[in-house]
Amino acid sequence: MNHLVENAQVSAERLKITEIFRSLQGESASVGWPTVFVRLTGCPLRCQYCDTAYAFHGGVWQTLEEIETAVAELGTRHVCITGGEPLAQKAVHPLMSRLCDHGYQVSIETSGALDISAIDPRVRRVMDLKTPDSGEQHRNRWENLAHLRQSDEIKFVLCSQADYHWACEQVDRHALTQRAQVLFSPSQEQLPAARLADWIVADRRDVRFQFQLHKALWGNQPGR
Repeated sequence: MNHLVENAQVSAERLKITEIFRSLQGESASVGWPTVFVRLTGCPLRCQYCDTAYAFHGGVWQTLEEIETAVAELGTRHVCITGGEPLAQKAVHPLMSRLCDHGYQVSIETSGALDISAIDPRVRRVMDLKTPDSGEQHRNRWENLAHLRQSDEIKFVLCSQADYHWACEQVDRHALTQRAQVLFSPSQEQLPAARLADWIVADRRDVRFQFQLHKALWGNQPGR
């Protein structure tokens, strides 16, 4: 009886989904891999450079089983949970665990403004730290750093040289390269990619330069 009740509860759990699609991973250590993206609707932040504002509203409610079926039909072993801010919906946690149970390599892209401690340990966390120019620096949840592992990633989206210097200060102050992989990414149309690359090389920073592959290939098309 308890097993039947548990199954009924899981079946009742839903998430509001903006889109589920197959593309190439354009960021993080998995760049280039065919990946299914599950984009959840809604975000409590409003970063000035956001390129997925279409996910702030709308969306369609789907059960966990419906989402799993859609992922399976797209046929990849890599699954990325993204948004919006996926951790804003509590049912994302059982979804990630179920995907891991089925053998998928799961990652989550999160702003770092919400608690990451409850994320299934099998899931790779790609967590932003918001810079001053993002307009959301005050939302950084610094307690999250204690929950990161070397297999996780800390991403800085940089809009200016001031952002770059701030990010370097945080890397040094919090010994971030000892906690996780650190990614520096230029904000499109605000910081030339080559300029950021030159700063990293000249300063001998032990961070990974990241360029958004999907934008180089397809621009800002939703679902790509």
